[in-house]
Amino acid sequence: MSEKIAEIVEKIKTLSLVEAAELKKALEEEFGVTAAAPVVMAGGPVAGGDAAPAEEKTEFDVILQSAGDKKINVIKVVRQHTGLGLKEAKDLVDGAPKTVKEAVSKDEAEKIKKELEEAGATVTIK
Repeated sequence: MSEKIAEIVEKIKTLSLVEAAELKKALEEEFGVTAAAPVVMAGGPVAGGDAAPAEEKTEFDVILQSAGDKKINVIKVVRQHTGLGLKEAKDLVDGAPKTVKEAVSKDEAEKIKKELEEAGATVTIK
């Protein structure tokens, strides 16, 4: 760093916050630039390094979109997988779209979805 720049930096260090803000504004007006902080893009590769692979999703939610025509069969499957009582399972099915099971493995989510669809329900996995 040149002596000139070092001298300016030392003078800037003595400014109050208000004075530094005024200096920033004056420099922006004088040179027609803006003093914005550099922004790092989230998820972008880091210079000199390899980008880390994205983590694979390991937990899924099974969401009942609608019960369909065979609501009683859907209630039975919901009870089987959630351990809810009859009234709670019925309320869940009646209140669709509702989450039936949260944070389950992909295999378990697919199994529950298959059984609910066989019972006549419309299901999504997120």
